[in-house]
Amino acid sequence: MNRANQFVQYFLAHRNVTVELINKIEKEYYDYKPTPTSMPAKDLVTHMLFTFYKFAKVAKSGNPALFREKIEETETDLQKLAEAYTEKTKSLLESLTDEDFDRMLDLTQIFGAQLSVAQFLQSAMDHEIHHKGQLFVYVRGMGHTELPLFIKRG
Repeated sequence: MNRANQFVQYFLAHRNVTVELINKIEKEYYDYKPTPTSMPAKDLVTHMLFTFYKFAKVAKSGNPALFREKIEETETDLQKLAEAYTEKTKSLLESLTDEDFDRMLDLTQIFGAQLSVAQFLQSAMDHEIHHKGQLFVYVRGMGHTELPLFIKRG
């Protein structure tokens, strides 16, 4: 199995749980936030989906400026967004070669360092996992008690 396929499996082991949590958020809870200083649920979800997609675009293209691009999206249904951006991100990740994972990215303007694509994508996973933990708190606060495990492999 090549590195892209391995990474896609790792990504999906977490993202599929994220999607399961997103699917529990009804429209009337899109503005829910567990504390007054928290992001609304819809903002947290779109932040997660759009950010990983941007990480994948930068990893594929090598152009760090893409990370700062604002995503203009007309879809407002979180479940549809999760499905679409999971597929878009997965496709970008699958298109990476083993050599791409070793390629260095100059991210000094954004992250203050040069990182290999592998390190950069690990940062994307760390970001996703961090916010997925928050999403568990949100969904629990919405009254859901039947929650998935933190990760689902294969």
